[in-house]
Amino acid sequence: MRIAVMTHVRQPIIEPFMGGMEAHAFHLAAGLEARGHEVTLFASGDSDPRFRIEPVLAEHYERTYPWLEHKGSAVLNAHVDAGFERACAKIDPSRFDVVHNNSLHRFPLQRARQGRMPTVTSLHVPPFEGLDWFVRTAAAPWHWITVTSAGQRFVWWPDGAPEQAVVAHNGIDLGRWRFQPRGDGSAVWCGRMTPNKGPHLAVRAARLAGVPLTLYGVIEEPAYYEADVAPLLGDGIRYGGHLGGDGLAERIAAASVLLFTPCWDEPFGLVAIEAMSCGLPVAAFDRGAAREVVAEAGAFAPADDVPALADAIRAAMAMDRRIPEDRARRLFSRDTMLERYEQLYERAITGVIAS
Repeated sequence: MRIAVMTHVRQPIIEPFMGGMEAHAFHLAAGLEARGHEVTLFASGDSDPRFRIEPVLAEHYERTYPWLEHKGSAVLNAHVDAGFERACAKIDPSRFDVVHNNSLHRFPLQRARQGRMPTVTSLHVPPFEGLDWFVRTAAAPWHWITVTSAGQRFVWWPDGAPEQAVVAHNGIDLGRWRFQPRGDGSAVWCGRMTPNKGPHLAVRAARLAGVPLTLYGVIEEPAYYEADVAPLLGDGIRYGGHLGGDGLAERIAAASVLLFTPCWDEPFGLVAIEAMSCGLPVAAFDRGAAREVVAEAGAFAPADDVPALADAIRAAMAMDRRIPEDRARRLFSRDTMLERYEQLYERAITGVIAS
């Protein structure tokens, strides 16, 4: 198939990834190419040049209009709208068989509905103002919408989802996140350094459990990091930097437990399945999709309960590492994800003809 993959443009689609959405878009495009599809990536122009790129913007907008300074501003909205207007004008059935829309922008949704363009839209976030109405009115026989968990689907459609709104779990390259039979007794945490990811709570729980901890990830909110995370470092707690690729996979695989500490209703949690594939059980706050994703591969604590999370760390570290690895391989491989998407592409293409 000729597939247009549309991404969000706050960050580039290139390693080291800023977060799960960038990782998902990268591995989606790479995986589809590996399966013989012709993929064009509609992304910021500074994304990975290994892909055939149609730039939505010349560079990711975080560089031009930093989110912390321009969130919701007219100048940022106009900048992004102009980019997606140009990009959507290039989406045509003569060029593409189907669109996979990961943009979190309303224009591709409108294009799919009004232009009857075969489209699969993947949602990675809960409803938010500016996109909510467009998603709820977008489903059609030629437009299928995926969410990453059953919990996320309920949040979007509490009164019942349309037929075209389905769960498609995220998947990972299991060859990169390789199983290691033993850990070194330490904990890891990985994600964006921002309050809603809860690294400060992970540090406190690790200290209570008496377990050394290394934090990995981009410092997205420097003021928060300097005030709430950096003062907690030392005595077995360290920041390991923002790593990507095999280097990050090796460091995660060497540990004995992953701390997953969302302070919001995280719709999935890509880092959890990456760690599980390496054999790490997960100690998690029980909110969002954490229990749905991790299930028997970890131990849980009530949201924001640091002492209970310390207990969960100890319980998780006592688990057989084959349990999380088996769950990751059964449910969350990249091939499983791509097969699901390919089925939906076919349904979207058939939906145009049938309707």
